[in-house]
Amino acid sequence: MADKKVLIVYAHQSTGSFNAAAKDMAETVLTTQGCKVEVSDLYAMKFKASATAADITGDVKDAEHFQYGEETMLAWKEGRLSAITEEHRKLSEAEVVIFQKIGFISLSLELILSFPMYWFTVPAIMKGWLDRVLTLGFAYTSEKRYSQGIFKDKKAMLSFTTGSHESMFSANGINGDMNVTLWPLQNGILHYCGFQVLAPQIFWAWRTRLQGLLGEMPLTFTPSDSFDGGRGFQLKEDVQQKLAANEFGLSVGIHLGKPLRPNSQIKAGV
Repeated sequence: MADKKVLIVYAHQSTGSFNAAAKDMAETVLTTQGCKVEVSDLYAMKFKASATAADITGDVKDAEHFQYGEETMLAWKEGRLSAITEEHRKLSEAEVVIFQKIGFISLSLELILSFPMYWFTVPAIMKGWLDRVLTLGFAYTSEKRYSQGIFKDKKAMLSFTTGSHESMFSANGINGDMNVTLWPLQNGILHYCGFQVLAPQIFWAWRTRLQGLLGEMPLTFTPSDSFDGGRGFQLKEDVQQKLAANEFGLSVGIHLGKPLRPNSQIKAGV
C-alpha cells in the first residue's frame, strides 16, 4: 500500500454521520499504511449534479441538437472542459477507487464510492459526478468498454449504508436480492468503464477489510470476447453450448434464462 495515491470522493452533508466516520476511518487507515490521501468533498465543493453545456468552455458544435456525450468528448480532446478536468486528474492518478454510497474513495489503483443508498442507488450529487467525470473518450468509447475498457488496470468498489436490515435485501426479502440492485452500478457503470470491480462493502468490518483491500480478487464479469460483435453483441454460440449444462446463468444480467448465480455481485469467486 505504500506510496499509493488515494482519492476520497465524499458525498454526505453531515460531519457527524456514520458515513463520515467510515470515510475518516478509511483516510486514517490508508494514511497509516503509507498512502497519500486526497479528498473531494462533493457537498463542500458544491459539485454540480446536472450534466449540461455549462461544462464546456466556448461554443458547442451543435447547440440546437445538443448531445452531452459527443460535445464533452470533443471539448475534452480540445482542452475545453470546465471544472471536470481536476476530477479527471484525480481519477487518472488513482489506482483504487472506492464508491462509498455517500462518501467515495479512490485509491491509486482502486476507486471507492462511499454513500448512503438513496432510492436503491447513489445520491444525485454522486450520480452527477459519474455522469460528468466519466466523460466519453476519457472513461470509455464504443471500442474500449467492459473487459477491454479504458480503466481495466484499475480497481473499484462500492461502500455504502442502506438503512435496512440485511435480510430485507435477500432473495426472499421485501427489497429484493441485493445482487440485482447492484448490477446496474457495478456492471453498467464500473465494469462498463473497464474497472475490475471488488466486492462491495455493506458496512460491517470496514477497518479490518481496508488492511487487505489491495490484495482482494475482483468480481467476475463475462469477457467482451465472449460476444459476437457482428451479431449485435450476442453471446457466441460456442460459448452458449459450453454453458448449456450449467445450473446457473453467467451473471445477474446475462442469465441465459437460468437461475441467478448466488451472490455474484457481492462476493468474489462465486
